[in-house]
Amino acid sequence: MTTASSLSPTRMRYRALTLLCLLSMITYIDRVCFGVAGPSIVSALGLRDVSDLKGAFTAFAIAYSLFEVPSGWLGDRWGARVTLTRIVLWWSTFTIVTGMIGWSWQGMVIGGAGTLIVIRFLFGAGEAGAYPNITRALHDWFPPHQWPGVQGMVWMSGRLAGGLTPLVWMFLVAGPGSILSWRSVFFLFGGIGFVWCLFFWVFFRDRPGEHAKVNELERHLIRDGREPEHASDSTLTGDSREVFFLGELWLLSAIYFLANYGWYFNITYLPSYLKDHFSASDTDVWMALYKGGPLWIGAIGCLVGGRLAEIVGRWSDRPRYWRRILNAIALAGSGAFWLAAIFATSATMFFLCASAAAFCTDLTLGSTWATCQEIGGRFPAVATAVMNTVGTLGAAAAGWGTGWLLEASREVSPPPSPSWAQIISLEAGYPSAFLTYFAAYLLASAGWVVLARLVRDEQEIWR
Repeated sequence: MTTASSLSPTRMRYRALTLLCLLSMITYIDRVCFGVAGPSIVSALGLRDVSDLKGAFTAFAIAYSLFEVPSGWLGDRWGARVTLTRIVLWWSTFTIVTGMIGWSWQGMVIGGAGTLIVIRFLFGAGEAGAYPNITRALHDWFPPHQWPGVQGMVWMSGRLAGGLTPLVWMFLVAGPGSILSWRSVFFLFGGIGFVWCLFFWVFFRDRPGEHAKVNELERHLIRDGREPEHASDSTLTGDSREVFFLGELWLLSAIYFLANYGWYFNITYLPSYLKDHFSASDTDVWMALYKGGPLWIGAIGCLVGGRLAEIVGRWSDRPRYWRRILNAIALAGSGAFWLAAIFATSATMFFLCASAAAFCTDLTLGSTWATCQEIGGRFPAVATAVMNTVGTLGAAAAGWGTGWLLEASREVSPPPSPSWAQIISLEAGYPSAFLTYFAAYLLASAGWVVLARLVRDEQEIWR
């Protein structure tokens, strides 16, 4: 007897997508939590100000870079199920340990600033490979023409959760009716990761063919467009090391370095900047929203950008070319808004500038990761790990460089409204940092133009 369900594809791929989106949310909650907790950690450790945390910010980024490719390789070799479970268990453990730093227990103080740097390094080492292995899972569970859209959904989820974290922090920790200490929030967020691992292990399988509830029609839909495979596959045999010799991948990685350099401020120095320059209160709901604004506004950009990439793929006869041109335009817009942020004279104006810059950046995310999948061919986790490794080095450069510019500005004591000479000579603190973000985005935009000119044969996989 033929049933209705046997005549249409099952939709188990969307259950897999839901689990991956939840993982993206947890990833950003745990990342942003540290930036929001910065003032509390500074106070607990007896540090001067948030610039003294630049070592911790940078340690995370360096470790994330070092372990990204090995984790991506493990995902391509062992599958996303085992690798992602290991990743989340590791970083959730060190999220909890972060909450113990500076804790006084029976006359002993657990760790200090140096220990915090080590813990953030280990946290970054554990979290490395999360998004490349998410990409591995999306590669196996979705047809190629849906890759930009589902990548956009994953990144939208992460950005949205990260953007709302300061608001959640205010209600849980800083508000008048707060119910938790800052340490307890780290314990809570770490525990959420353990719960996710349980559900993921039970309900997820590496490939649709391994899942009993996926019917043949859905398997056929997922395979649609994979034969012939995209152009990158024809240049690769069976050795993932060949990925490292793809020139297009290294150019894309350099673009991602520059884009991350301009974006990393949003999850590190932003809360302290609003507090120091605009007297943002920890109990002000609007300021809590402003602190997360670039992420939750960016979440909209992820969704819109992923959908726009799918539309371009459906209607254009040169989809890869036009996606890359659109990315160039978007990143030029990010640079323009960071230039405008130099002139922001209120918290609201700065929120609008920084959020608009993040929106433009995140318009490109789904397309960027889908482009990397396309370039990587049979090794999407390794390829995206290479790109994300280089991108995270951009974040490390931003974390250290912004902190260095702040320290340098203390020595020259710039006035409240620094001159262009001071800004350009990198003596103006935050305004000088914003100028470097502007320059980074302009270079990234130019990189996308070059990538667009490298497009040759347009495949039909995006139809």
